[in-house]
Amino acid sequence: MSQKTFYRYNPATEQYERVYPYRRQRIAAVVRPYAVAVLIVAAFALALYYMVDSPRERILRKQNESLEQRLDLLNRRADRALAVMEDIAERDNNFYRVMMQAEPLTPARRYAGLERQRNYRSIDSLSDSRLLEGVERNLDRLDQMLVTQIKSFDFLASQTASQKDRTAHIPAIQPVPEKYLRAMASGYGARRDPVYGTMKFHEGMDFSAPAGTPVYATADGTVRTSSWQSAYGNMVEIDHGYNYTTRYAHLSKLIAHPGQTVHRGDLIGLVGNTGKSTGPHLHYEVRYRGQPQNPVNYYYYDLSPEQYDEIIRLAENAGHVMD
Repeated sequence: MSQKTFYRYNPATEQYERVYPYRRQRIAAVVRPYAVAVLIVAAFALALYYMVDSPRERILRKQNESLEQRLDLLNRRADRALAVMEDIAERDNNFYRVMMQAEPLTPARRYAGLERQRNYRSIDSLSDSRLLEGVERNLDRLDQMLVTQIKSFDFLASQTASQKDRTAHIPAIQPVPEKYLRAMASGYGARRDPVYGTMKFHEGMDFSAPAGTPVYATADGTVRTSSWQSAYGNMVEIDHGYNYTTRYAHLSKLIAHPGQTVHRGDLIGLVGNTGKSTGPHLHYEVRYRGQPQNPVNYYYYDLSPEQYDEIIRLAENAGHVMD
């Protein structure tokens, strides 16, 4: 192979003169065009790789998008199922177990062993691992809640079968039938006193109804008081046993008398406006061991689940105290 000859223009002599470069310079001169060509081809290939999908890549991309959509749908369905189970758990604690006076399940018992059920690190290597992990956790939580709730219902069923007498003596209906109610005047909790204007704890529920509306005993028991009781006005108090008592205040007429045995649904008085009252209504209290309880937890006999949810909503939003 003949050597390449190199010349350089000399402005002093205005002639081209032959030069003799070093070996390294000669090699660089030969290799340089090829290196530039390789770089251009590599840059073009990389641009094609990142900017243009192959048919296989397009298929995989569509499959991945479809998988993400299905996982998102599954996760939302799991969230809705969990919301239903949480509502059932709340009813279990605040409703069925109130009736039995059994200790509600603690969160630790409801979710016992949940973290040990599955090793979530096994899916870390998958794409969209966070989404998959969220779905897995929600489904595991749902499974655990279902198992725990079934055991809880089995326990309550056994308690109910062995405590029929107790069940009859626990308040379980509204004292004023739904058809007579004008509105839920006020629920249980902190409210502003209509007379004094100060904040106080309202220990019962106020049912607004026309004067003369019938008031019924909410469980079996013995009438302890049926008389005028200061701010309560005409009041009937029933001792139901099992540490339960109920109070029915501001009555226009007392029908039950002290010492009388009454049963759930017996007429005991009529709605009125006596005592410290700003309008015809019934003030109703449920007490356990002398302590006021939220009456909304004691309407499970004559209300459907939808009506129960509605009365809870009304009780929470009603703020007009009438006594």
